[in-house]
Amino acid sequence: MYKLIAFLLMLAFLGCQTSQPQSNDQEPNVDAQVIATTIKQLQESFPGADATLIQKGVTHAGSLWRAADGTAKEFSQFCMKNYFSASDEKKNIYLKLEQYLETINGHFTLMGIGLNKNVTLNNGPLAEVDKLFASYNAAAHWMDDLYKNKIAFVIALNFPYYSLNEKESLGQNWSAEEWGYARLGDVFAARVPAELTQNYSKVNADADLYISEYNIFMGSLVNDQNQPLFPSDMVLLTHWNLRDEIKSNYADARKGSEKQEMVYQVMKRIIDQTIPTQVINSGMYQWNPYSNKISKDQQEVAATDEKDARYQQIINNFKALQAMDVYNPAMKTYIERNFSGGMEISQPEVEILFDEFLSSLQVKEVAGLIKQRLGRELRPYDIWYDGFKARSSISAEVLDQKTQANYPDPKAFEADMPRMLQTLGWEKERAQFLASKITVEPARGSGHALGAEMHDMKSYLRTRIPETGMNYKGYNIAVHEFGHNVEQTITLHNVPYYTMHGVPNTAFTEALAFIFQSRDLKLLGMNDPDPDKDYLKTLDTFWSIYEIMGVSMVDMQVWKWLYEHPEATAAELREAVITISKEVWNKYYAPVFGSSDETVLAIYSHMIAYPLYLSAYSFGHLIDFQIEQHLKGKNFAVEVERIYSLGRLTPQLWMQKAVGVKISNQPILLAADEAVAHFKK
Repeated sequence: MYKLIAFLLMLAFLGCQTSQPQSNDQEPNVDAQVIATTIKQLQESFPGADATLIQKGVTHAGSLWRAADGTAKEFSQFCMKNYFSASDEKKNIYLKLEQYLETINGHFTLMGIGLNKNVTLNNGPLAEVDKLFASYNAAAHWMDDLYKNKIAFVIALNFPYYSLNEKESLGQNWSAEEWGYARLGDVFAARVPAELTQNYSKVNADADLYISEYNIFMGSLVNDQNQPLFPSDMVLLTHWNLRDEIKSNYADARKGSEKQEMVYQVMKRIIDQTIPTQVINSGMYQWNPYSNKISKDQQEVAATDEKDARYQQIINNFKALQAMDVYNPAMKTYIERNFSGGMEISQPEVEILFDEFLSSLQVKEVAGLIKQRLGRELRPYDIWYDGFKARSSISAEVLDQKTQANYPDPKAFEADMPRMLQTLGWEKERAQFLASKITVEPARGSGHALGAEMHDMKSYLRTRIPETGMNYKGYNIAVHEFGHNVEQTITLHNVPYYTMHGVPNTAFTEALAFIFQSRDLKLLGMNDPDPDKDYLKTLDTFWSIYEIMGVSMVDMQVWKWLYEHPEATAAELREAVITISKEVWNKYYAPVFGSSDETVLAIYSHMIAYPLYLSAYSFGHLIDFQIEQHLKGKNFAVEVERIYSLGRLTPQLWMQKAVGVKISNQPILLAADEAVAHFKK
């Protein structure tokens, strides 16, 4: 869980769940004439008030009012009674509202932590009752309650929602107070009927389940000589594990290329849906993905294709989200809600940025280095080339010995946090304060960071430590999570108003987490002497961006196509996805790889279960790189404190104030030039 308030805002943009009865009670109950009359009455009653703000507040509150909330006349009376015209009165009400929201968010977060404790912490065997309490959401109906008691309308009327364009244009001159007001208005951006939100939850859960069970039993795959290439017990989840298997085989000089080719052929069968259903999540049949024949006990068996089940999941998600469009007058498509609402970067702006990077001259230069390293021409699966990873020259054994001695248990890591912060440049008193707001606990899984939602609450760093002590891999992850916790603490305690706490989106907290993680050896008092490590890191990041931006381009174009063809069948969508993936490949990759009409960019499972999420990865890489470049030669602690004290502005305004420029490709492109030149010497 990242931030509860961020989750609430996500609900606002996806469609806030409201438990109104099914009927016309869900439709707006205030017509344009009533809104116009109410605006006029308020403007006449408060001639000194901002007329534009009155119009905005009444219009927005009216869009949320339903028959169950009262008649049109009662709406007008409510507005006259609850509008705060005086700036001092409005400020006092705002301060009370943010205190109430902090109380609600903070205690619901604490309740969630308590209910999930045995599931998330290593507290021994799990009982069924532990899982039941972990799945219970105590905050499920609080938005409903705020509509029923009219608090939501008080906020919508006096602190209306501002679109992304308005935030970008007006926000440059806003005070912190005005930003606090605007972020309060985000909480009640839209009001979508409960059954639509619930339907999407079910549809999306079904898609997630479909993907979670899409395993390929690699030991059952055979080549044209009927030979298996993979261990008999290897089972890989699509697409993540298949991709990682391609990456891992760059180190296998003997069989690696053949195995990569076979995995790539499996991917193509999944994309075009010619994969036999008998080999999905089953190892009962031998399968040759080239001939697409399956057999059992040396006897060929008739294969049955998947009948476009993959693409039906996308259509199901699309229809569930499209049904919410009418209830989001400010953002009438899911594309708008995802980008302008969720990421707070418009989709056209995203596409322009991605096109610039994918079309850059540096791509061919970096690709040339990869060809040289591989000693062959590039294949389509080389979008996942893994050879730029900077491997530490310090042995894993030495690193494990160091971390195991330093951190035998979670409390040892917690006790060392002030020293680690001082090593990074924080003054002793400030380091002790930041560390005092973080508690370390033993995780059941690999670990995570859970942020505080009120000032007298701590953030939680969950890390997994074996009985032998923390190994280096676990330490590396823990330092990453520590970066999250430091961000969470600064962005809660240093911002002027509670509704501004946090960061613009998750890419910004990931940036600081990765920045901390890259300094893990420094925190151990060690140093990797490899002179090429920074250049390799740049090239690795560059190639990762090149890959994920292309995938994101396909994702965006598919959703545009769906809105242009809302009644499309799964078969029609399959053909569209294949066509789009080929078009994107031919535009940005064919000139580099030398092959045309490849479909590999359509393999990502995110397209099935996480609609339009892929673009966030690209932005995470760009933001991380820009901030890291900005920090070079500066006082690390001072700059981190300054940057992360900005509060939750829009991403572009945040970046302008943080590093002086908007989110840009230029830093990574220039760094790639330097890295290529270094290796060409």
